[in-house]
Amino acid sequence: MTFPIGPIVDATAARRPERVTLQGRFATLVPLAPEHAEDIYAPAHGPEREALWAYMGDGPFGCLDDFRASIAAKATATDAVFYAVTAPGGTTLGYLSLMRIDQPNRVIEIGNILYTPPLQRTPAATEAIYLAAKYVFEDLGYRRFEWKCNNLNAPSKRAAVRFGFAFEGLFRQHMIIKGRNRDTAWYAMLDGDWPARKAAFERWLAPGNFDAAGKQKVSLSSLDDTAGG
Repeated sequence: MTFPIGPIVDATAARRPERVTLQGRFATLVPLAPEHAEDIYAPAHGPEREALWAYMGDGPFGCLDDFRASIAAKATATDAVFYAVTAPGGTTLGYLSLMRIDQPNRVIEIGNILYTPPLQRTPAATEAIYLAAKYVFEDLGYRRFEWKCNNLNAPSKRAAVRFGFAFEGLFRQHMIIKGRNRDTAWYAMLDGDWPARKAAFERWLAPGNFDAAGKQKVSLSSLDDTAGG
């Protein structure tokens, strides 16, 4: 008797992400460190910035010292690897992490993404995701790259689709965050998707895709017809 089973795959474990620098043209990912806190704190705090923290697992923070302590803890975390997103001049504009690291199954997630307003909707914001994805697939050997967010977080859901992550479903009552229920929207990009996604990212990031004012000529979604919009 035979049973339907999955195809045989290479069972070699993926490498764990390291605290390395990933250099881009618009943005660079560098290992997060306490000294990055000061650049991030001011643009991420204040009454008009409360929405920035609405779906984060922590924050906002009452003072710079508290925020610096949080950054220091993230910088030394053992269950995730955090990277600061820096501009060409060296200013830190936000951070992200590679987390839920499953080396045997070669699955990893990008999360804890904090983009301050100066970073949002810029080429650097997109390039940071490209750099992380390229590192995950090409250097570390993962098969699956996940993006998860609160199902009420419409901007994050739009970003996931724009960056080429496919929606896979909703995990109801998945988590309790800051005392509130979180239904989690689940997205993923596979290693087989990456060549097309990479080509779309690189065409979008090319100098010729921006006019003199820095405005895109062609959208990222239109370059990747599998992205869904």
